Amino acid sequence: MKKFKFALLAVALAGSSMAMAQDKAAMVKQFLDLQRPGIEALARGLVEQSSAPIAQAGSQYLQTQVPAEKREAAAKAADAELKKYFDDAYPIVRDKAVALAPDALGPILRDNFSEDELRQLLAWINSPLSKKYQELNPKMQTALTEKLVAETRSSIEPKMRTLDANVAKALGAPTEGAPPAKSAPKAPAKK
Repeated sequence: MKKFKFALLAVALAGSSMAMAQDKAAMVKQFLDLQRPGIEALARGLVEQSSAPIAQAGSQYLQTQVPAEKREAAAKAADAELKKYFDDAYPIVRDKAVALAPDALGPILRDNFSEDELRQLLAWINSPLSKKYQELNPKMQTALTEKLVAETRSSIEPKMRTLDANVAKALGAPTEGAPPAKSAPKAPAKK
């Protein structure tokens, strides 16, 4: 009889443990579902960031190398290509980010939060205060960014111009107002 009670207790504990793990897994899934807009925003940022250097180089080229009368049409054509890239790349990166999130984030959540902490976290994320904070967060970031840029522009812009000129010089590229660097004469071909 003791063995039967012990076996029954073991089954009950195992079932309870499995239920707790399922509850925790369900809470992790719920958390990730709630974080989907943030995951998609991360993907958007990565795609935009990947094309930013091309857009910046194109803009600089447009201002320095394209005749003024052709700039508007060239800018529209370049913008259309950038939009086409974004429209093609974003769904790929977004879908992959959403698919990878459970495997990338799930273990971190499961290993670092107790079931009770996950419950509290979900309660916070679903609370009106959290929703209000999330709505205001972009405004707060924009306000700080605008103030920061305004306050540092006069210090940073000269450094950026110097960096641009120094990098162009290091690469042997022409710099604004300077004649293009002459290449070294080539040795005559041996016969």
